[in-house]
Amino acid sequence: MTKSKKGRISNIVFVVILLLLIIPQTRKPIQIALHKGLALISPSVNTEDDSREIHYNSWQLQDIKGNTVNFKDYKGKVVLINFWATWCPPCIAEMPNLEKLHEDYKDKVVFLFVSNEKNKVINTFLAQHKYSFNVFTPLENAPEFEVSSIPRTLLINKEGKIIIDKEGAANWNSQKVRETLDDLLK
Repeated sequence: MTKSKKGRISNIVFVVILLLLIIPQTRKPIQIALHKGLALISPSVNTEDDSREIHYNSWQLQDIKGNTVNFKDYKGKVVLINFWATWCPPCIAEMPNLEKLHEDYKDKVVFLFVSNEKNKVINTFLAQHKYSFNVFTPLENAPEFEVSSIPRTLLINKEGKIIIDKEGAANWNSQKVRETLDDLLK
């Protein structure tokens, strides 16, 4: 095959990929697939020196059933907070791993899946994917957490230190995360 023929084939493949990314019906599934590949990587665990301490300020959240909770009531517990949205491809990509982790640790760890979306949208998403975790909507801004991009996930130990602070998709069901949780729960 000549160089010019290879070049034309490369150009055609490039144009097809661009078109697939431009078309809304194909863009989201492609983005989710790409992020699932990125979500194979475990998040980094902070050292004691790198961990930021939180102060458990009042932060009211309401779950999809209408129950209100206050973040400060979780002081002294291991807490995993995941800021996400149903329209966010990296959020969707990491959800299966978070669901598996939630299933195994829901009785030991406080899971706060936080979204600003309407309950109807969230409930439809949860039912469609058969997710069992509860989702919370903030009733006020989180005074201790500035969230500029999603997904953003924080793992907080019993002493109130942020052990993991990860923006972007990650493998939350990894052996590394499970070992970290097991150590925090001791």
